[in-house]
Amino acid sequence: MKDYQARPDLLAGRVVLVAGASSGLGRTASLAYARHGATVALLARNEARLETVYDEIVAAGGPEPAMFPFDLAAADDRGLETLAGTIAHHLGRLDGMLYSAHQFFSLTPLALQTLEQWQSLMRVNLIAPFALTRACLPLLRQAPDASVVFTGESHGHRPAAYWGGYAVAKAGLETLTHIWNEELADTATLRINTLIPGPVATTLRARTHPGHTPDALPAPDDLMPWYLYLMGPDSQTVRGQIIECAP
Repeated sequence: MKDYQARPDLLAGRVVLVAGASSGLGRTASLAYARHGATVALLARNEARLETVYDEIVAAGGPEPAMFPFDLAAADDRGLETLAGTIAHHLGRLDGMLYSAHQFFSLTPLALQTLEQWQSLMRVNLIAPFALTRACLPLLRQAPDASVVFTGESHGHRPAAYWGGYAVAKAGLETLTHIWNEELADTATLRINTLIPGPVATTLRARTHPGHTPDALPAPDDLMPWYLYLMGPDSQTVRGQIIECAP
């Protein structure tokens, strides 16, 4: 998929929700989806950063996006259902969702991690992607070709010391993907996959590996062929997969 060439109108007419759209891979994916014709529903906690991404999309000539300032760490069922209803009211449809939001503290031995930290890690990295998908499920089922992409993590796929609650939450995301896939087996128009970016030059990588040179890593734009492929119609038969950009 790294050599996948997305046609310019790949996502024309589609509405794609990006959770974590204000920075990192979520921001880059939002810009890429808009460049390929999607109306992007931008969701993140930081409204000022969302406005910056909004302006970038408009300045590049993409379809006018929608902004949804929303704190996933504090979300409940009612709030998420209201969010889904707002998307339906203002955008009329939902053809895809990328969950790129994350919570991370630091690389720390399990003995030093707290219950409060684990609750936050699970809530944002595992519970929220489940709950957001569940809330948006009626809209996604109505789409003729819908795709949900969760963002996994290498250390959730292959656990390692010091990654603690973050790795456990990301490992759970893979299990969640398989369960959703089995439960949606009779819904040919909706697929759910997890994409593991691997090492990439983002602010999160700078926090976990401060001694590494960013220039030696792929840039977020380098990973967009995977993000576009999984969100577009060319991946209709890819279901319930855990896909690594850099295995």
